[in-house]
Amino acid sequence: MIKTRREMLFLYDVVNANPNGDPADENKPRIDEESKKNIVTDVRLKRTVRDYLINYMGHDGTGDEKFDVFVKTTASEKGKGIKDGKARAKDFHDNQEEILQRCIDIRLFGGVLPLEKDSITFTGPVQFKMGQSLHTVEMKYIKGTGAFASKDGAEQQTFREEYVLPYSLIAFYGIVNENAGKETRLTESDVDLLKKAMWYGTKNLISRSKMEHNPRLLLNIIYKEPNFFIGELDKYVDLVSEKRDEQLRDPNDFVLDFQRLSEKIKEYANKIEKIEIIKDSRLQVTGINFEYTSLNL
Repeated sequence: MIKTRREMLFLYDVVNANPNGDPADENKPRIDEESKKNIVTDVRLKRTVRDYLINYMGHDGTGDEKFDVFVKTTASEKGKGIKDGKARAKDFHDNQEEILQRCIDIRLFGGVLPLEKDSITFTGPVQFKMGQSLHTVEMKYIKGTGAFASKDGAEQQTFREEYVLPYSLIAFYGIVNENAGKETRLTESDVDLLKKAMWYGTKNLISRSKMEHNPRLLLNIIYKEPNFFIGELDKYVDLVSEKRDEQLRDPNDFVLDFQRLSEKIKEYANKIEKIEIIKDSRLQVTGINFEYTSLNL
């Protein structure tokens, strides 16, 4: 199991897409009214991780596969509809130990296990703040013609409408808590799979509303001792551009300055075991003045 704390900074961008629609507001991209920055919920990122583990890593609970994902859509055995939480727990014989052993998402993110005799809540060792763009954004409204009429025989085709962001560079900050990890039995290999699912899961968000999602940078700090962490890594990175925020359309339009983060890392260098980074070649960065190893996923 993991023994010390980790911090992560994950950056990805979207182009002409809706990274996380708000169902309470016509499914528009979430934008903070004060800062005008794009917001993406931690639930969206966790869903990306789960979907990748299920669809690309084979962790779907079938066959002899060791791993499973607890929180997923599963057909009800009653003949129609989908299972609720209690029915899903029965897939593991209402056994807490079996769920922890097999379900990587519970080991990572925790959750409520609605067992037959009692519900058990596990605090997730992996916690992410709300993702937020490193710049202000401007939402665009798009309207087009649908393929079909509103009803059979009508002459007028239906209209479709949607809201997108021309560009958004989103930063997620996360912590891996070794104390909560003891409760869920979180392992080093679980964290390795998490990093892989964040990177490639984002890259494989291939749907109409999620096209052009590209992972740009993942930074992982591993500490030497329990309980210590720098905190707020996303607050120490600056986006520098000659263009106005609303004019950004591509990584070529800006440079990310890591100078302030480098100074913070230097301040606490004696507490850091290792820093890992994977970076997309199109992302322009400056100010990375600390030692790191390349993260191979």
